[in-house]
Amino acid sequence: MSVQKEMKEPIYYGDPAATDGISVFDQDFDDLFSYDGDDLGLSYTPVQSAFCLWAPTALEAEVVLYESSQEAEGEHLPMTRDVRGVWRLTVAGDLDGKFYTYRVRVGGQWNEAADPYARAVGVNGDRGAILDLRKTDPERWTDEKPPLADPVDAVIYELHLRDLSVHPASGITHKGQYLGLAEEGTRGPGGILTGLDHIAGLGVTHVQLLPIYDYATESVDETRLSQPHYNWGYDPKNYNAPEGSYATDPYVPGVRIRELKTMIQALHDRGLRVIMDVVYNHVYDGFRVNFTKLVPGYYLRYKPDGSLSNGSGCGNDVASERLMMSRFIVESVLYWAREYHIDGFRFDLMGLIDIETMQEVRRRLDEIDPSILTIGEGWIMDTELDPSRLASQSNADVLPGIGHFNDGFRDAVKGNIFRYEEPGFIGGKGGLEQAVKTGITGGVVYGQATGQFADEPQQCVNFVECHDNHTMWDKIVLSSEGISDSRREAMHRLASAMVLTSQGIPFVHAGQEFMRTKDGVENSYKSPVEINRMDWERCAAHTSDVAYMRRLIALRKAHPAFRLRTAEEIRNRLIFERSPAGTVAYTLRDHAGGDSAKHLYVLYNANPDGASLSLPALGEWSILFGDELVTGVAGDKLAVRGLGMVVLAVQA
Repeated sequence: MSVQKEMKEPIYYGDPAATDGISVFDQDFDDLFSYDGDDLGLSYTPVQSAFCLWAPTALEAEVVLYESSQEAEGEHLPMTRDVRGVWRLTVAGDLDGKFYTYRVRVGGQWNEAADPYARAVGVNGDRGAILDLRKTDPERWTDEKPPLADPVDAVIYELHLRDLSVHPASGITHKGQYLGLAEEGTRGPGGILTGLDHIAGLGVTHVQLLPIYDYATESVDETRLSQPHYNWGYDPKNYNAPEGSYATDPYVPGVRIRELKTMIQALHDRGLRVIMDVVYNHVYDGFRVNFTKLVPGYYLRYKPDGSLSNGSGCGNDVASERLMMSRFIVESVLYWAREYHIDGFRFDLMGLIDIETMQEVRRRLDEIDPSILTIGEGWIMDTELDPSRLASQSNADVLPGIGHFNDGFRDAVKGNIFRYEEPGFIGGKGGLEQAVKTGITGGVVYGQATGQFADEPQQCVNFVECHDNHTMWDKIVLSSEGISDSRREAMHRLASAMVLTSQGIPFVHAGQEFMRTKDGVENSYKSPVEINRMDWERCAAHTSDVAYMRRLIALRKAHPAFRLRTAEEIRNRLIFERSPAGTVAYTLRDHAGGDSAKHLYVLYNANPDGASLSLPALGEWSILFGDELVTGVAGDKLAVRGLGMVVLAVQA
C-alpha cells in the first residue's frame, strides 16, 4: 500500500498541476514519469554542453552557471520541459572549467542543488564541475587488471585511506591522500615495509576502500584540511564524484579524479584489485540532499505518518524500489566500474536495498566483467519495505553471485560484538563448535545441523574484524580479564587462521596482521586520527605476527582445497573429524579442488593446555603448518600444545 493511500489527504510535495494530480507516492508516478534514457546529467563536448534533469514535480527549471566553485552569483539559464518529467538545455561553446547547479520551482519554492549525476564537483561538492574526463586520465591508464578466476580466490584487505599513511612514522609523503597509497619504497620504524609495499607483501588480492565518493561537508570540510578532522565517510553527498579531502588540491575538480585513477592504476600494477565501499542505502541528510531538493518525497522511504523511514539509523532510508532511484544506483555502480576500473563493490547495509536492484547490479556487472565482486552487509533490517523484497541474508537464495558478511561466524569465533565481555571460541567459551563449523563450510547447507544463508561459498564472506565495532585485539582484551598478552596473541592468530582456511571469501581488516588496537574505542567513525591511524610502530613490534598473516595467505593460495568452488564440492570433500571440546578438526580429502596434497587435516585448538587427537587413517601425515605447536605426530595420534591452528597433509 502506498503512503498516499494510508494518509487522510494525499501528499504531493509540490503543485499537483506539474504532475496531473499524481502524487510522488502513487505507483502511477513511476508508470507515468520514469525515464529510461541514458543522457541524464551533463554531456560535455568542446562544442556544446547538454544538460538533462529529471524533475517531474518542478513547474520551472534552470541551469545556473558559475565561473568558480565559490562564486556568489551565477548565470540563470531556463530549461525546457520534455517528456516524462525531463528538463533539457543545450549551451553552445566550450564550458570547460565552469561550474553548474540545477534550480527548480516546486510549488511556490525555488530549490538549488548539485546535479545528482555530477561526475566532477567543486570544493565540498556543492556544485557540479564541467570538464573533459579524458583529460583526467593519468599517463598510464589501462583497463588491464590482475587475474581472478573465482570470488573465493580473493583475499580482501579493508582499508581507510587516511588510516594508512597519517602516522608520523609511515614514511609516506602524501599523508592521508590518494597518492599516499600509490607510493612505493616507503619504510617505517626499523626499516619495515609500509603503505603499498606492506599490503602487496602480505599477498592479499583486493584492497577494499572505505568510502571514496564525495561525502558530506559536516564530516570533513575540504576548505579546512589543515585542521584536525576524521570521518569514515558513510554519509553520501555526491555519489559519482570522488571525495576531495584525499586530493592534493580539492579546489581543482580534475585533480581528485586524476589522483584516484593514479592510485587505482598503482594498485593494479602491484597485482591488487580495488573494491569500493558504496553507501546507497541512505543519504547524509534526507532534507538537504540534492535528491530531495530536486524531486521532494520521491527518493526516500516514508512511514505511514509521513516521517522518514530510518532502518539505517542514519535518519533516512533510500527508496531503492522506486524506478528512478534503482536506475540511479545501477548506473552509478556501472559508472565507477567503467570510468575508474573498480573491481568490486561492498554494499553498506545491503539489507535495506531491494532484491531487484541488487539483481540488476549483478546482471549488468556480469556484462562488463563477471570477475567484479559484489559483497554486502545482508543484515535483516527494519525498514518501510516488505522483508521479502530486501537483499538480506534471508533472501540470499535469490541473490546469486552476491556475497554476505557472515556475522554468525564472526561472533562464534571472537564472541558477540554487542556483549563486550563475552568471549568466543578462541576465548574458551564452550558450545560454539557447531557455530564455527557453519563458517568453515562457507555458510552453505552442509548437513542437518550445519548451514546458514549461502547456496554457494561465493555468497559467504568470513571475517572476525572490520572497521565497525572493536578491533579483534580490543575485543579479546575486554573479554579476557586476567589473561596474559601472550595468550591473547595466540587467540588472535588462531582467529585469523580460521578466516584464512575456511571456505568462502576471506576478509581481513587493515592492521589485523599486527593486532591493531583503537585503545578500546568501539565506534571510531569520527574519533581522532590518533585512534584510527595504522600504527607503524606497533607493526614494527609485531613483525612475527605480520609474517604469520603472510604465511596464512600463502597457505590459502597454495592449496585450492581451502577455496572450493561449489557447495557440492564442500559437502563431498570436507569431513569433520572427532575432536575434544574446545577444538574443531576436519579433513579436506581426495585432492579437494585439485589440491596437490591428497588429504589435508586442519585443527583449530582453543585449549590453552593443548590437546591430543586421533587422526583418520588416510596415510602418513606430515606437518604443513603450525609445527611450533606440534609436540608429536605419529601414526594415528596428534599432540599439540597451546592455542592455534595446525595443518597436516598426506601427499600424493
